[in-house]
Amino acid sequence: MSATLELTEALISRASVTPDDEGCLDLFTQRLSTLGFVCERLDSGPDEFRVSNLWAKRPARPGAPTLVFAGHTDVVPTGPLEAWTTPPFVPSHRAGQLYGRGAADMKSSLAAMLVATEEFLAACPTADLSIAFLLTSDEEGPSKDGTVVVVEALKARGERLDYCIVGEPTSVERLGDMVKNGRRGTLSGKLRVKGVQGHIAYPHLARNPMHLFAPAMAELVATEWDKGNAYFPATSWQMSNIHGGTGATNVIPGELVVDFNFRFSTESTAEGLKSRLEAILQRHGLDYTVAWTLGGQPFLTTPGELVQAMSAAIKAETGVQTELSTTGGTSDGRFIAQICPQIVEFGPINASIHKIDEHVEVASLEPLKNIYKGVLERLAKAAGA
Repeated sequence: MSATLELTEALISRASVTPDDEGCLDLFTQRLSTLGFVCERLDSGPDEFRVSNLWAKRPARPGAPTLVFAGHTDVVPTGPLEAWTTPPFVPSHRAGQLYGRGAADMKSSLAAMLVATEEFLAACPTADLSIAFLLTSDEEGPSKDGTVVVVEALKARGERLDYCIVGEPTSVERLGDMVKNGRRGTLSGKLRVKGVQGHIAYPHLARNPMHLFAPAMAELVATEWDKGNAYFPATSWQMSNIHGGTGATNVIPGELVVDFNFRFSTESTAEGLKSRLEAILQRHGLDYTVAWTLGGQPFLTTPGELVQAMSAAIKAETGVQTELSTTGGTSDGRFIAQICPQIVEFGPINASIHKIDEHVEVASLEPLKNIYKGVLERLAKAAGA
């Protein structure tokens, strides 16, 4: 059994359903400490929802660039246990696949990152590259006491980060075919349109908020918010929930509630989208309120040292010419982008993440580790040149 596979299985065996870490960070602390990392726990949150956070750094010479491996030890709930072929927290092998909750998202990435670091430092103990780990148990949950807390602490200290690899599962059909070099921003809103409740047979004595909102909704759906750019698709506005009514069929409701979300590119800003949406509502004469939640700003890493190192490492290990992409949901990269100019996300095939019988290809674990190691080697070489 390879060191990467052995550690992946050890991590899967810990039922770290968000926000519980179940000792995963202790494993990292033990092994990183022996490599000379200074390990610091920055746990956060109330006792009933305590989040485990680890910041570990191994300094190099003064002024050396810092590469951060970032990820999460928490996993999503399993769903019905009886639906799993084998227990979700018992690592199991079938037809060349390793099964278990977190196998792909993202315990195999975490294991590969750690083993890659161990092998790199064994070969290059005096490399001109500082290495750090930023790990949390609050990525699959609210993400309020995890990476964002560590980033704020590092920002207050003036910590310098140059490169970051987030171990999200980004590959689509084969290992290395896709790397995320950015993510769209996310802006959510809860819209309340006020009307006047009344009997459905006397509409002239009421004001139906559903009818009032319909023309504005049509305009919102048809609006082109931006055209996107070379790296991002056009900004999207989508409704996720719409509700009005008292439950009775003969009552005009007094209020309509709409949940919606913008996934926005760097061509738009959160403030600009807020203003444009509310201008449409006002133009249609609606009596409304909107409660806004900014889940994350968009971020982008244009091709540079990190993208080049990652692309070259993937090509050398797998022969694949990787594709850069900003598709998909959010990640903790949105927080790290506040203090780190170059971020990429890379990990195993993501087809089974969050599903029953989540799995990762066993044969991909060593190449995944080798790619992370290859990035370390290339960045260290560039730093020492």
